[in-house]
Formats: sequence, structure tokens, C-alpha cells
Amino acid sequence: MRDDAAWQLDVHPSGDPATLVIALGGRWRIDQHLPAADTLQARLAAPVRRIRFDAGELADWDSGLLTFVSGISKSCAQRDIAVDGSGLPPGAQRLLAMAAAVPEQKLAAREPGPQGALAQVGAATLEFVHGAPRMLGFLGELVLSLLRLVAGRARFRARDLWLEIEEVGPRALPIVSVISFLVGLILAYLGADQLKLVGAQIFIADLVAIGMVREVGALMTGIIIAGRTGAAFAAQLGTMQVNEEIDAYQTLGISAFDFLVLPRVLALMLMVPLLTLYSAFIGMLAGLLVSLTIFDIGVFEYYTETLRALEFKQFAVGLSKGTVYGAIVAFAGCLRGMQCGRSAEAVGHAATSAVVTAILLITIAASIMTVVYYQLGI
Repeated sequence: MRDDAAWQLDVHPSGDPATLVIALGGRWRIDQHLPAADTLQARLAAPVRRIRFDAGELADWDSGLLTFVSGISKSCAQRDIAVDGSGLPPGAQRLLAMAAAVPEQKLAAREPGPQGALAQVGAATLEFVHGAPRMLGFLGELVLSLLRLVAGRARFRARDLWLEIEEVGPRALPIVSVISFLVGLILAYLGADQLKLVGAQIFIADLVAIGMVREVGALMTGIIIAGRTGAAFAAQLGTMQVNEEIDAYQTLGISAFDFLVLPRVLALMLMVPLLTLYSAFIGMLAGLLVSLTIFDIGVFEYYTETLRALEFKQFAVGLSKGTVYGAIVAFAGCLRGMQCGRSAEAVGHAATSAVVTAILLITIAASIMTVVYYQLGI
């Protein structure tokens, strides 16, 4: 076959009926309207068992030639036809060999369409069964890292710890302030609506103080930090996985847990209890505002009732829950970040999964700790 353009293509049998020769000549460049590999499908039928390329008359070529030869090679592979590319230019042979040496990237399949309730439950159960051992393994590595810290053998930069403390602490104050104030406002209105039925509006101070210090302050702070910081941890570590930075740490003999995970865990365990106290204080200010403007309760009366209601054990419960919630958020964020795949889509999935995991674990921990403290009389 010959085209009016500069490229030339001739397909003819050799002396062996099982061998087909594809002769290429002229200029095989992508701007020459080159033929598609599909045009030779009919010539690859039996008894052809071998293809040989002859580029003796080839004057010039670029990726257009490689695309044509690659298409022919794929068709031959599907038909178990051997391909002899020794007649191609040496540069083309090297490029084709490099392309064949790299396996085709298989992207993660997207989730199928809507499934039945039973199928969803089964999929979630299988995911939990497969993920639980990895979570326990990560927890074990984290415990070993904390033990190395206690023994003075953990390797991380103090500067990184202070940077994480600044990020998860002072910079989280605005969002914690807004959410805590609104929650305290809601809690005060909710309690006042019931207390006014018996003329006991003064106990709004008790309700807001105990509720914010003991339960709500820690819970709201944990959820806020899960959405704000847990997702950030997962995205940061996930991006490092994509860029193979964590592999570089391991190659250099640096523990990724000590250098990357430990500072983040320590920062949250130190700052979330303090944010819990701050959240409780802001919530009590909201309760004071409601008492002053709606129920005509004086500042001194509200303050006195608040001091009478609060005991040390209330602060101990709130601080302990804040510490646990901070550790949970750090655990979930770092876990999903270290488990992240090596694509942009995987980073987004890791960030989402970190938030969901953290909130779920916080809810479970809150339920267990509340029951335990009740049984202990605390």
C-alpha cells in the first residue's frame, strides 16, 4: 500500500508462508496522517504466526511510528503471533522495549452503583475485618514509639512538636470559640425551658457548667479537631506517601513513627485538654448571657451557683476525656495518612476516612467512659 503523503507501507509474505513482512518507508511522523494499526487486522489471520518489520527505506520517524508498531504488537499478542522488531531503527527498538518493561498502571476501581442494604452491611463488615488487624498493628507501633520517647530514644525534632502545638492549639481557638458559644447557648435555652416550669431558673448555671466541663466541651472539641486537624494530618502524611518521602525516611534509617507520627500525637494529647477547658469556659459565658438577658439572673448569683456546682472531679472527667479524644484524633489521622495509596484520589479518601474514623471512635470512647465513670461514682 502507498499513500500520496510521505509515508510508505507495504505488507507482503516472505519466503515462509507463516511470516508476514511489514515494510515501512518514507516519513512516519504524526503530522503525516498515518494509517491505524486496525487496517492490518485482516492480514493477521492464519496461517500467519510471525510478523517481521523492515524499516530499511525509513527516512524519518517520531512517536507516530511507535504508536503504529505498538498497536500491531498488541494485536499480535492477542493472537499469539510473534513479533520481530529487529528491522526497526535502534532508537525505536529501545523506546518500545522501555514501554513494554513498564507495567500498565491499574487505577483503583470506582465503587459500583447503589447496592442493597444486605450487600452494604456485608461490605462494611468485610472492610472492618480486614482493617482491624492493621489498626491494631498501627496502635502497637505507636505504643512502641511512646515507650521509646519515655526511654529517651525517640528521634524527632523539638521544632516540629512546637509547630504542631501551634497549629492544633492557638490556631484552633476561633472555631472552638464560635462552636462552644453556640452550643452553650443552646444548652442554656434547652435547660431553661424545662427549669422555668418549676421556677428553678437559677439551676441553668449548674446545667451549663457541669454539662460543658464534664461532657459537651470535650466532645465538641474532639469533633471540631477531628474535622480540622485529623483530616489535615491524613492529607499531609498521604501526600508524603504519594511523593515517596516516607520511603525516603525508611531508606535513611529514620523511624517514620518517631519523626512524623509521634509529634502529632503528643501535640493533640497536650492541647485538646486545654482546648476542652477553654470550650467549657466559653460555654459558661454563653449560659451567663442567656441568664442575664432572658431570665434576669444576676452575674453574682450565676457565678456563685456555678462555683457551687463545679467540683474537682468534673474537671478531672473533662480533662481525661479531652486527652483521650485528642489521642484518638491523632491516631485516626496518622493511621489513614500512613495507609494512603499513591494517588491524589487516595489522599482525598484518606482525609475523609480519618474524620469518619475519629468521630466514630470518639463516640464509642465517650459512651464507654461515661458508663465507667458512672459505675465508679465519679
